[in-house]
Order: sequence, then C-alpha cells, then structure tokens
Amino acid sequence: MYRVLQILTDGEIAECRRIAASTPFVDGRISNPHNKAKQNEQLHDPGAYQKSSELLRNAMLRSAEFMEFAFPVSMAPPMMTRYKPSMKYGAHADAAFIQLPGATIRSDLSCTIFLNDPKDYEGGELLVRLGDAELKFKLPPGQAIVYPSDSLHQVVPVSRGERLVAITFIQSRIQDPFRRNMLYELNEVAALEGLKMDPDNFGRLQLVQQNLLRHWSDMP
Repeated sequence: MYRVLQILTDGEIAECRRIAASTPFVDGRISNPHNKAKQNEQLHDPGAYQKSSELLRNAMLRSAEFMEFAFPVSMAPPMMTRYKPSMKYGAHADAAFIQLPGATIRSDLSCTIFLNDPKDYEGGELLVRLGDAELKFKLPPGQAIVYPSDSLHQVVPVSRGERLVAITFIQSRIQDPFRRNMLYELNEVAALEGLKMDPDNFGRLQLVQQNLLRHWSDMP
C-alpha cells in the first residue's frame, strides 16, 4: 500500500538545497489559513517554486518504479516545505480534491520527498497510520515515501535542526488502492519472471495485465 523510492540524483538534491537556501519561505498556512494543525514554512517565490517543482516532477516521472506503482494521470506541482525547531504538522487527512490552476485533481496518493540528511535534525518523522499500524519514515535525501492520501498522518515536532522536504499529491488511473496494488504486484511478477515463462503463457499473462488495467482504470 506504500512504497519507498529513490527519486533524486545527488545533483538534483544539491540544486533543491541551493534553491531553498537562496529563497524566502513563508508561513505554510498561507495556502490553508484555517488549518490549525499545520506549523511549517513553504517556498513562495514564483520563480523558485516553478524551477524546483519542474525538477522534482521530472525526477518522479523518470522513475519507472514510481510510474508502475502510482499509475499517475495527474500530479500537483511538488512544493518544498521546511520545518524549524518546534514546528510540526498535527494528525490530519489530505484534502480529497486539490485545486490547481485550470484543473482539479483527486488525491489518491500523497508523496514526501526528503531533501536533507536525517542526521541534520531531530524529530520530524512522518507518521502514517495504515489500519492498526503506525509507520514512521525519516529517509535519506533523495528518497520518497508514496502512501495513500486517505490515511491519517502527521509530522512529529522538530526539536533540533531543520527538516527540508517536498510534497505532492497524485491522481492515479486506478483509484482503488487494492486494485492498484494488485496490478503493481502482477506487473512486478511479469517483469521478473516473464522471460522465463513459456511464450504462450507469458502472452496470456500480458493479456490479463492489460485487461485488468482496461477494466479497472477510470480514465485513459
């Protein structure tokens, strides 16, 4: 139901950090003034936002594993956010629909891309509740966690240093998480074992893959 992925190269991480270090951040509640749980800062300068967002988006779309897991059809422009000491994001659910310029997307998956070394700050873990489990993520720079947007999650208060991440939301071609995960697993098996199979049986497996995608997808 979730995946940890390597998204950014060392050069892309360095560029994101350079943009963050040279650009003002503003109160994160500028995008949601009524959200009392939100205590962070976000990138605000239009030029810096566009440059970093394009870099992050292109890196995600370049990742074969991201594409195969998320089945993305639309994505909100990734935004860099920053947490200083005492900042946090209390337990919350992401909005079902994200308003973008000229479009609205449904948030099926949420994504956090970590941009600085976890040794640079204390606290700041992303906690995601999936069923009875509470999963904790504090990843190396360049790695991302992609998880269901309908899960309750929070960012633990930062007690030292600075937490720098980017966040985005994805609308998937496969809205149902069970079906999406089954297709991902089936595609993984086909990729790993397909060349070892009898060609006729591999053809039948590919037919099942495409027919399930055709049947379960809510848009091309």
